[in-house]
Amino acid sequence: MADGLTRALGGIWLALACLAGPAAPALAQSPSPSPDIVSLDRPRILRAADAALAEAPVTITAFPSPRSSGGPHDFYSEGDYWWPDPAHPGGPYIQRDGLTNPDNFVAHRRALVRFSMQMPALAAAWRISGDGRYARHAVDHLHAWFIGPDTRLNPNLQYAQAISGVTKGRGIGIIDTVHLVEVARAIEVLRDGGQLAADEQAGIERWFTEYLHWLTSSKNGHDERDAKNNHGTCWLLQVAAFAHLTGDQQLLATARERFKTVLLPTQLAADGSLPLELKRTKPYGYALFDLEALAALCQILSTPDDNLWTYATPDGRSMAKAMAWMAPYIRDKRAWPLPPDVMYDKQWPMRHASLLFAGRALGRADYLALWAGLPADSTVEEVNRNFFIRQPVLW
Repeated sequence: MADGLTRALGGIWLALACLAGPAAPALAQSPSPSPDIVSLDRPRILRAADAALAEAPVTITAFPSPRSSGGPHDFYSEGDYWWPDPAHPGGPYIQRDGLTNPDNFVAHRRALVRFSMQMPALAAAWRISGDGRYARHAVDHLHAWFIGPDTRLNPNLQYAQAISGVTKGRGIGIIDTVHLVEVARAIEVLRDGGQLAADEQAGIERWFTEYLHWLTSSKNGHDERDAKNNHGTCWLLQVAAFAHLTGDQQLLATARERFKTVLLPTQLAADGSLPLELKRTKPYGYALFDLEALAALCQILSTPDDNLWTYATPDGRSMAKAMAWMAPYIRDKRAWPLPPDVMYDKQWPMRHASLLFAGRALGRADYLALWAGLPADSTVEEVNRNFFIRQPVLW
């Protein structure tokens, strides 16, 4: 009876939310009107959610790896750009930057990406339709990944991005769970809509609290925190998203300060470009990826009293300038001044949330129009691995 009342109240909340439009995690109002995201995305949301309804949750425990140094509940992946050394067969792998080795173990990453696509799609479908089937199946996914003793993921990435003959796991592997950022946002939508029972909410938030502790206290976490490029950005993005979910105000305040004093000064050049990404072998894709993470940080962390979208460092570096530098190359890729990416160059750009978030926050109707005209989905695995905000109706 109580559960039925909770879900009924959730349906009332949903109706009000759909009338008002999707609320941002932090900013209550946007200076610029947003596109009608529900009308734009409704067919693709329901198509993805209906497909997800037909599939049971699958976690990493379904894919054991004999090469992992961890147990069946420990996430394991191998460095993308590491290959056998022809000069030393059987010896330590060597790096070939930008070139993905297809023989490396990626089953856990694929399971995580699948989860990050299906669960938010289900939450988005519930939000726009009120159909409880979508919410219940989304919660089934959450139970499998974060609560169920036989299927849950351990809250650490100690064995991510291993390299054969070199290391059992690295801090750089923490970027694999950037796909949980939109999962965390979807959890907030379901929780605030009354779709999580008290014990489910407590169990899920406990998992994210434990993972936050590992992210902020372990050696791998510290290594990733101190990375200068998109890895450092994605570490902070995860801390911000998971702290927002768990209500950790101290971590949120720390994240705001780090964004201002560490990320903007080290990631952005004076002209707004991202030099650490532009020197890579896939500069276009990496620039889009890092900008996406920086924009998501602004979306999550900004408050009416501390708006990161309008903040500028003493020497003038700002997100507005970063968006202004990259947007022309999203609008017309032919103007891109650097060599094309060594792989997957033709697959970019996508419908990047950086355009949507910046368009709302900065009053840039041109960014919003550009965002609405770009492709929202891809069948290319590498694109889905590097495109982690797919359901803007949740934001």
